[in-house]
Amino acid sequence: MTINEEKLMEFVHKFVGDLGSTMAAGGIVIGDRLGLYRALAAAPALPEELARLTNTAPRYVEEWLRGQAAGGYVEYDPLTGRYSLTEEKAFALTDPDGPIFAPGAFQLALGALKAEPRIVEAFRSGEGLGWDQHDDDVFTGCERFFRPGYSANLFSQWLPSLDGVEEKLRAGVRVADVGCGHGASTVMMASAYPASVFHGSDYHGDSVDQARKRAASAGVDGRVRFEAAGAQTFGGGPYELVTTFDALHDMGDPLGAARHVLSQLSPDGTWMIVEPAAGDSVSDNLNPVGRVYYSFSAFLCVPSALSQEGGYSLGAQAGEEPIRRLVADAGFTRFRRAAETPFNIVYEARP
Repeated sequence: MTINEEKLMEFVHKFVGDLGSTMAAGGIVIGDRLGLYRALAAAPALPEELARLTNTAPRYVEEWLRGQAAGGYVEYDPLTGRYSLTEEKAFALTDPDGPIFAPGAFQLALGALKAEPRIVEAFRSGEGLGWDQHDDDVFTGCERFFRPGYSANLFSQWLPSLDGVEEKLRAGVRVADVGCGHGASTVMMASAYPASVFHGSDYHGDSVDQARKRAASAGVDGRVRFEAAGAQTFGGGPYELVTTFDALHDMGDPLGAARHVLSQLSPDGTWMIVEPAAGDSVSDNLNPVGRVYYSFSAFLCVPSALSQEGGYSLGAQAGEEPIRRLVADAGFTRFRRAAETPFNIVYEARP
């Protein structure tokens, strides 16, 4: 075997970068949990100053800051020895309610990786691993990862892109949010459209319990009801709007879910399907976003689908055409791509 040294070193540089990124994930979650980013956003600090502000140990903070600076997450001034955050980095690292919140993504990733031994066995056996079998950081991290994108796009782009839906929501209709998780999307919509009522459902009971707490905290629990139920069994229709946020591809029987959604929709109702951004071929998805989604999919989405009855495992990079076919097979007569962002595509399906 002849090794091209230049190509080998190119790969070594790539793997060193990936190794640093992998270990940096833990540091990012620590920085969030201990309030290190938030304190540093207030003013530049020496390690001992940041430690004092956050009630942490200076030597640990010093090493954390060095790693953060090496990774480009914080700035280092060699003249003063102080570390700081730019406004842009503080924007993405410190506000869980903002349109971009990086720590939530890393919390989800670390939570997913805790299942590595069981995923190894799943690779060997072909069996699945249920969403409910993962570490709690998966559920919390998932909400913190996706909620900023919903906050940034749901009311500015996604719902306005649907034919006549915003007007109905303002006037007052019944809405089902299927696969709602902790209820972030349900509560956000209920807060924005006080004339409408909302029914959230998820097969993971603990997530439903959290969703009820979120609705109560937001003061919308009088118009929001949550149910522990699968996408093929939720009730309460007919609805003018059914939503699924980054959930359809996790289902073992998405066709059964689509048929059930159709049965629960009013004749003039709309199903809004929010899915990860993806092209229709593997080659289309060989990019940084595709890498993120394929990697998450191998640990979360495909195992979740294979743990259920139905025989599907769409994965997080299914693309438009498989979803179009599934919707048509379920009996919907209209389907279109309504909106998209770098991370999501929104489809509109109607009876």
